[in-house]
Amino acid sequence: MNAKQILIYDTTLRDGSQGEGVSFSLQDKLNIARRLAEIGIDFIEGGYPLSNEKDVAFFREIRKHDLGHTKVCAFGMTRRKSMKAEDDPGMQALVAAQTPIITLVGKTWDYHATEVLRVTLDENVQMIGESAAFLAKHAEVIYDAEHFFDGFTANPKYAIETLRSAASAGATWMSLCDTNGGTLPERIAEVTDHAKQALSDYDVQFGIHCHNDSELAVANSLAAVDAGATQVQGTINGIGERCGNADLISVMANLALKKQGYAVLSGHSLQSLTELSRFVYETANLQWRNGQPFVGQSAFAHKGGMHVHAINKASKTYEHIDPSLVGNERRILVSELSGRSN
Repeated sequence: MNAKQILIYDTTLRDGSQGEGVSFSLQDKLNIARRLAEIGIDFIEGGYPLSNEKDVAFFREIRKHDLGHTKVCAFGMTRRKSMKAEDDPGMQALVAAQTPIITLVGKTWDYHATEVLRVTLDENVQMIGESAAFLAKHAEVIYDAEHFFDGFTANPKYAIETLRSAASAGATWMSLCDTNGGTLPERIAEVTDHAKQALSDYDVQFGIHCHNDSELAVANSLAAVDAGATQVQGTINGIGERCGNADLISVMANLALKKQGYAVLSGHSLQSLTELSRFVYETANLQWRNGQPFVGQSAFAHKGGMHVHAINKASKTYEHIDPSLVGNERRILVSELSGRSN
């Protein structure tokens, strides 16, 4: 049986840069984008062109680089209330970025529409549809359904209506966002499946975008994939606002090495994951997380004498994978807990 390709959408350069203490220069962003393309990442979200000149410069400069099959995405909000999409500065900035993909974020939670945007529920739906229709004339559109899971819990009919508005206007992807990061995996799977069924008449695919406020972003992403999502959004090392995003390092490793029937990176090896993780840490001037799964310096470090004795006989006694599969290595530590095997 052929493995199902799950597309990887990296938002390190946009959502990741919103993490506390993270700031990328233009050159940093270009360097990271090239590294991501080299390992086979499918989508790179470069930034929000309306927000700052650095992101505008990024989209201009990245067009000079051959990124292979990797597609660059520009990110932006729906049109403003009481304004035509074609007249909205945000819409114009997205088109001017000249990317093959535009990621359009809209409000799917009725509470956010009325209390944050201060628009009626009908106008919010119109804002989504008109924005998607305008952008679809210029690029493929991914609709990021912000707060989708909270919105579905509060008002499921309305949350689905917002998706249908984007889909009927030409968006080809529905990315369901657990923006507050508070949803549990079983609920992610249930709601993702419901959304897929509700939009079965549309030619759209589904993605998942999870935040890590409950330490479940990776688990939630995998649950969504099992429910039918074919794109996972996240950041390298999980960096991002508040508690961060789904860590794409762990997402990719789990999909390719642990779960059955899935593949990532179009056949590229995972052996660059450790190097990529550390490159992003160093570029962002952040310390490595030694205990980070798969790629951390301590992920395959063994200290207790009993553990080391067993590892020397058979590595699988205390290692869930061969560390070389993700470009990491085994380390034997020496301390007062050591035995002869250390």
